[in-house]
Amino acid sequence: SSELSSGINAEYGLDCKINFDDNAEYRHPDLFSKRDWSQEDKRDVEANNAGLNYIGLDGSIGCLVNGAGLAMATMDIIKLHGGDPANFLDVGGGATSEQVTEAFKIISSDPKVKAILVNIFGGIMRCDVIAQGILDAATNLNLDIPLIVRLQGSNVKEAKALMALSNIKILPIDNLDEAASMAVKLSDIVSRAQELKIKVDFSLGI
Repeated sequence: SSELSSGINAEYGLDCKINFDDNAEYRHPDLFSKRDWSQEDKRDVEANNAGLNYIGLDGSIGCLVNGAGLAMATMDIIKLHGGDPANFLDVGGGATSEQVTEAFKIISSDPKVKAILVNIFGGIMRCDVIAQGILDAATNLNLDIPLIVRLQGSNVKEAKALMALSNIKILPIDNLDEAASMAVKLSDIVSRAQELKIKVDFSLGI
């Protein structure tokens, strides 16, 4: 322990915690090698291994977004419509379809999630890559909750064509405000149905 103040009523620090910036990992591999993953949320570990930025929250609407600023704005607009985000998940600007699939796997593993809102602004990140990841995830994970997708930007026409031709149940909405509102409403429907033990079929398969 170390003395924090001097005098008769001295105070001593018995515990401390230090956070390291993940961006500095390449410069300090010795420090990061001491990280005890067993003490962390399993979803955080999976997200880190997949190169995703993930933080679990307490809400019911899963969020998949590219860019931290857009992720924060997406969570804010969900709150504005009376909902609560279940996570912060930023796939970044160079995600592959495999990373998108992994992102869906992490989001859908949370039993609190009743709907998923995808909000992508394609700049560096191509919308068609996101769309392919969405389709792969829907096929491989057998998602059975509402999936609302808002795509804008690079290759958005190709992305919409992929989704339209897939015969998979996705709710594409161009306006973010409307998309967030729909996610909140559908999340409420699923939550109430589950409370009443009523089956509501939101299967994304054919």
